[in-house]
Amino acid sequence: MRMDLATVGGIVAGFFVVGLAIAMGGAVAIFFNAPSFLIVIGGAISATVLRFPIDQVFAAFRTGARIAFLDHQRGPRELLEEVRTLANISRRKGPMGLERASVSDPFLARGKQMIADGLPTEHLREQLSRERELEIQRLVEGEKIFRAIGEAAPAFGMIGTIVGLVKMLATMEDPSTIGPSMAIALLTTLYGALVAYAVALPIADKLALKMEAQETNLSLIIDGLCQVSERKSPDAITDMLIIYLPEKARTPFSPLGALSAP
Repeated sequence: MRMDLATVGGIVAGFFVVGLAIAMGGAVAIFFNAPSFLIVIGGAISATVLRFPIDQVFAAFRTGARIAFLDHQRGPRELLEEVRTLANISRRKGPMGLERASVSDPFLARGKQMIADGLPTEHLREQLSRERELEIQRLVEGEKIFRAIGEAAPAFGMIGTIVGLVKMLATMEDPSTIGPSMAIALLTTLYGALVAYAVALPIADKLALKMEAQETNLSLIIDGLCQVSERKSPDAITDMLIIYLPEKARTPFSPLGALSAP
């Protein structure tokens, strides 16, 4: 499992560009304002907790960190090759031979163990399909919650702007309060935009993309393991599963489904 450099790099680059522009103008300290930060972060989280159960919110943060920041997914080509390996073992040694077979994907490992335990094919498909639906549902919930944060942050930025303007207008007779009030008014808008467009919404989009990829991978594993359970040949399994691969990833496979020579 390794860090997803695209996600991390994108967020870091976004804040770096803004920070660099601020630093080039000097007086960096004026861009840090605790009340503005509290209004945006506290308000966005509060609004999100009101819309979703709190346990789902915490689960979404864990899912977002795990899926968006860690590039741990195997591609369909690698999964197909692992399924072919399991099919070879099953045909040579029977289902019990799968006990010691090593695979990289946890979902594939669970299905392999079910076959080794003698679970019938129809029950295998039913159990794995239920697990796939639950996994996809967790990703959908995570995307919704991060998108909700992305929608709430700019709104609370505007609320902070109104708060700052009201404070400024209410104390116009005291010039010393105008600066801090204007800082709240403007910085909450800045913070809201950064939280939404540099963090929350990109993570939501990343979760949506990885959800589609994960659904493809899990479907490939389910169909492949059901074929392994029925003791189909690796070539027959490849002919069935190759549709899950992008066009350019099909070239290592011959028309009959066998792997091409290295």
